[in-house]
Amino acid sequence: MNNSVGNTTRTLWAGLRALLVLTAVCGVLYPLAVTGVAQGIFPGRANGSEVTADGKVVGSALIGQRYELPLKKGQETADPDLRWFQPRPSNGLGTNSVNPQYELILSGATNRAGDNEELIDWVTAAKAAVVRDNSVPGHPVDPADVPADAVTSSGSGLDPAISPQYAQLQVRRVAERNHLGVAQVEQLVDQHTDGRILGFVGEPRVNVLKLNIALKELVDKA
Repeated sequence: MNNSVGNTTRTLWAGLRALLVLTAVCGVLYPLAVTGVAQGIFPGRANGSEVTADGKVVGSALIGQRYELPLKKGQETADPDLRWFQPRPSNGLGTNSVNPQYELILSGATNRAGDNEELIDWVTAAKAAVVRDNSVPGHPVDPADVPADAVTSSGSGLDPAISPQYAQLQVRRVAERNHLGVAQVEQLVDQHTDGRILGFVGEPRVNVLKLNIALKELVDKA
């Protein structure tokens, strides 16, 4: 009987010691080591690729933002603020109905097939809006020139970048709304166009947040 109790006690004590050691190693030492290495080698990425403007964090280079006007009375969807470059549509986004206290934003794709009538209606409406919003006197936008990323959302709905074609399509509208020269805004887009990763991975892209920060700096100097 005593041997049985003793064996059980030793087994429990061995298990407890293993739990304490593993908790210390895996729950404390390893996370501290990984965090320290990340902060030392890739501090920007480790902190969420934060983007700052005027000394304040204004977003992440990895997460898209909307540039919209305040909601008017009776509006359910805000109008875009056409002073700024606009990102891709985000039809996949929704609000968290499970915990409405915090109104968390959920990301996600539209999850519609290519021949889905609702998706076709979204794309048709988005294309008409792009043509309408970006046409300026003497320079109407040809619907055939509207790129795919201007009318479709990404898989997450939070894509931070647009194609150079979509950015260039918005240049005249942005220049007019901010009383800038078209050449100035075109140069801004060129300066913020990133090429393919390693020269062959992905497509050229323009980070909308960084571009709009540079646009604000240009407007402030004008």
